[in-house]
Amino acid sequence: MPHRLLKYGFSDHHPEPRMFRDVKHLKPEYDAVIIGGGGHGLAAAYYLGKDHGVSNVAVLEQGYLGGGGTGRNTAIVRSNYLTPEGARFYQASVELFQDLSRELDYNLFYSERGHFTLAHSPASLRTQRWRAEVNQHLGIDSQVVDPKFIQSQIPQIDLTCGGHQPPIHGALFHPPGAIARHDAVAWAYARGADRYGAEIHQQTAVTDIEVRDGAVIGVHTDRGYIKTRKVLSAVAGWTTHITKMVGLRTPLVIYPLQAMVTEPLKPWLNHIVVSASLHVYVSQSSRGELVAGASLDPYELISSRSTLDFAESMSGHLLDLFPCLPQVNVLRQWAGMCDMTPDFSPIMGLTPIEGFYLDSGWGTWGFKATPISGKTMAFTLANNRDHDLIEAFNLSRFERCQLVGEKGAASVGH
Repeated sequence: MPHRLLKYGFSDHHPEPRMFRDVKHLKPEYDAVIIGGGGHGLAAAYYLGKDHGVSNVAVLEQGYLGGGGTGRNTAIVRSNYLTPEGARFYQASVELFQDLSRELDYNLFYSERGHFTLAHSPASLRTQRWRAEVNQHLGIDSQVVDPKFIQSQIPQIDLTCGGHQPPIHGALFHPPGAIARHDAVAWAYARGADRYGAEIHQQTAVTDIEVRDGAVIGVHTDRGYIKTRKVLSAVAGWTTHITKMVGLRTPLVIYPLQAMVTEPLKPWLNHIVVSASLHVYVSQSSRGELVAGASLDPYELISSRSTLDFAESMSGHLLDLFPCLPQVNVLRQWAGMCDMTPDFSPIMGLTPIEGFYLDSGWGTWGFKATPISGKTMAFTLANNRDHDLIEAFNLSRFERCQLVGEKGAASVGH
């Protein structure tokens, strides 16, 4: 590094500005309180200020910013969902993501790669055709491709899976599929929210939510009491803790989801590869690491502990697809908590508790919804009615038996 550049970096005359203000004390009252300092909560705070002029907002995070599901995912962005409701919603998110680095003035390392969902049987290939038809009807770029096309795009893949698994019959190819830097998304939204007046309070745990006559009137924290008439819960795997505070029942069940990264390699995997049959998905990061994950762990548990069983199983499946990787070292692994719904679609919007709003039920697909979730939930808080894009995801759908069955595109698609 040149000496003059180093001198510039350490000079007191050119301090690096903070990403957001270090607010020491909570105000006694806010127009809205957002519980959860991850991507969804921070995005909602940002769009409340930007789109609706609501600046007296507090974002409360019990740990550190982006330390929950936002920092524990594989950072895949796509919109090739199975239901019209899901496909429209995630397509709106993709469109926001594509311009988000410019809007937030922050490099999110957004990189379009193309997303392959492999089919290992004729039945699976029929499902991919179904998804492609839904996508194309809605103007989303997806198509079914044959094994020859897959091999041409990913020369290192073994279409026979080494004879250990069913061979690959084809795939759903989604060219706009992308990856982004998940912590950059959280920090960029935090800075944007702060510039519109929102306060971000880390290390601030919500201990109770006060409800009177069926309406929210305040929030108790380990740093004091806050008066507010609007509370948004955006805490993913901790949602069931928050809903208990207001006496609200949901069908959410929490499962761990694990992932891992390898040592950096020279660029060779230009696409995102997903196999629902092998329960594996993998992409290569901008730093050269292979980022890989699996399906949910087969037990209900509120825990972020990873296991040796996952690492062994994941390594075996990766070698089935890519036999060129036997000498590659795994650097680290981790687990996140997924709040799953019966129909594999989120729970968003108004609830029977006046002033209490839910952004939950994200399962394994929450990161890709970050921008549109923030935008639609900000609209919902500001107007006290569900945004058109999330009406189908309201909690009341379970009472009405109007489920949005998204398992075919969300169970391991990531």
